[in-house]
Amino acid sequence: MRLATSPAPGTPPARSHSGPGGLGVRFGDTLFHAVEEDKWDDAVAAARARGSAPVPLGSVPAARLHVVVQKGRLFQQEHPGVPVLLDKGRYLVVDLGPEEARKCDHGDLPCYAVRPLADFTTAFDTRAPVAAGPARPEVQAVVDRIVRAPYEADLTRLVEFGTRHSTSPQYAAAAKWTREQFKGLGFATRLQTITVGGKPSQNVIAEKIGSGAAPRGVVIVSAHLDSINITGGPAAPAPGADDDGSGSAGGLAIARALKDFPNTHDLRVVLFGGEEEGLFGSRKYVGSLSAPQRRRIRAVVHMDMIASLNSPAPTVLLEGAALSQVVIDGLAGAAATYTRLAVQTSLHPFNSDHVSFLDAGVPAVLTIEGTDDANHNIHSDKDTLAHINWDLALDILRMNVAFITQSLEHQ
Repeated sequence: MRLATSPAPGTPPARSHSGPGGLGVRFGDTLFHAVEEDKWDDAVAAARARGSAPVPLGSVPAARLHVVVQKGRLFQQEHPGVPVLLDKGRYLVVDLGPEEARKCDHGDLPCYAVRPLADFTTAFDTRAPVAAGPARPEVQAVVDRIVRAPYEADLTRLVEFGTRHSTSPQYAAAAKWTREQFKGLGFATRLQTITVGGKPSQNVIAEKIGSGAAPRGVVIVSAHLDSINITGGPAAPAPGADDDGSGSAGGLAIARALKDFPNTHDLRVVLFGGEEEGLFGSRKYVGSLSAPQRRRIRAVVHMDMIASLNSPAPTVLLEGAALSQVVIDGLAGAAATYTRLAVQTSLHPFNSDHVSFLDAGVPAVLTIEGTDDANHNIHSDKDTLAHINWDLALDILRMNVAFITQSLEHQ
């Protein structure tokens, strides 16, 4: 296949085929083309007729074209010799044989996944800027409670535990500390015991009951409390500032902003353990819910890595599935009205804790720092406060809390 990139049109393609004998897969503002040799001249002519000049990338057999979805740069750090044909941070197109791809795939772990390019039409989309709608005063009042000082203090405290490896004493201390913070905000709290590699760990669950008649809805805010140092091992420093102290401190920030809000529906904040080892905490939590309890859930807003600026403009990626499209649209609307964020979207959910909910038919969306580049420091002792972009994190939190506030109202 002859390969090329070109600027993506304003509307994502409905199909992966950009023409006879070819694929055109969207990666934000870029289309990645893979065209059969004998169709190349026709494809170039068609692109130029649309006002687009393809940039040739060479030739690679179709079976060797794969998309990598990664956290940070974990795939590239583990497989530095694999040729990268397109680099969009969280998303790569790589040259990798089918058997090599199968061996490399870690889709069962929250590190990276490797999938055939042909499985995709749009890896992720960059939404066109939209005019901000009118801000509602009662929502704006909650949004204005998201401020830097308490968020920074909470994230600093989480980093000070040294590591939050899921089965370490430090993790248990962090779980106890976060539970105490939620309790101090007036939330009902509990710890849910989970098992990670045969050892105990905990989820932290905090809830503010709504005033509506039963059965009320539930809006869940989630993050993962654990951290990891892959090369250093369980006892090594794993500050986990971005991954995912930023999301866990965000759970506290949202609880603080909403502690006095007259919510009709229940607000539940869950900080999971065992995410880095394979979504153990969220799998246990979702599995513990009965079918009627799952049906009560109106939305899950998950935060995993919200504080690394990977693009020229502050950007958030909203990642979900078709069943969570309404949540994606609601978050994008909140971003336009209450923040300065650019918005990227994807319907290819990758292994963070939102996937546990999606697999159970619950509408969930991952809110994560935007992709263009990626955070190189995660899963090491370098994921520190020095690399945190406070303005980006606060804007993502403001988007989230605006959407959550509206979701907690009677509808």
